[in-house]
Amino acid sequence: MDTKQLRRELEKRLEKKGRIFSYDREKDVLRVENEDTHQGLNISLPEIAAKWATQKEEAIKEVVYYAEAALGVMGKNHSLNGREKSIFPVIRSTSFPEEAPGGIPFLTDAHTAETRIYYALDLGNTYRLIDLQMLEREEWSPEQIRETARFNLRSLSTKMKKDTVAGNDFYFLNTNDGYDASRILNEKLLQEMSEKTEGEMVLAVPHQDVLIIGDIRNETGYDIIAQMAMNFFANGHVPITALSFLYQDGELEPVFILGKNRKS
Repeated sequence: MDTKQLRRELEKRLEKKGRIFSYDREKDVLRVENEDTHQGLNISLPEIAAKWATQKEEAIKEVVYYAEAALGVMGKNHSLNGREKSIFPVIRSTSFPEEAPGGIPFLTDAHTAETRIYYALDLGNTYRLIDLQMLEREEWSPEQIRETARFNLRSLSTKMKKDTVAGNDFYFLNTNDGYDASRILNEKLLQEMSEKTEGEMVLAVPHQDVLIIGDIRNETGYDIIAQMAMNFFANGHVPITALSFLYQDGELEPVFILGKNRKS
């Protein structure tokens, strides 16, 4: 399926009264908006077409599902009060927009050179990023949001799957609750993993639905986690970064792994 065919298929499946479509031919991006608010989302057609080549119908179903969930909450006012247990931090790339549509800044915090922390109100099938206008309307302070989000994060499962490859241990956290990558902010979890690590501890958050922790004990281990991160990054619904992070003394340092144990 080429991008022209994909565009027609997505327009057919997402068509509803009150929605409008536009197409950026130069970027090959389809935009879907709610007509009354002009809030919407952009769908990069080449990325979806690449997934379709291997996943077929599942690739289309996935983008339709997430698009419907996102469009369903846009333009609505959602209260924080009474939903304190539904506030979580989310990790995004530093290239992710820092403002909501209309120029309203999101509440964000610095994390690493590759990642930034946002905060979200969980709505079930999707979530809404918290912006400063929402805080003002609800009379919440940024610090209240931060404390509440970190507390809720610690309540999430940290059960991981372990795999050993070429003498290196790799742990995968993949619950698909939307906050897998956010577990990188769970300082207690990172400290516990650090204490059981025999080699160097390297982490990766290639997309929002996975956290990879590597106990790297030999040169091959660096190549393996770099390849894993790149593969997950290329196939994730919300990519974050293909780079890995070295964890030392409670700090995360982005590293670009070049071949046999060469980092810069």
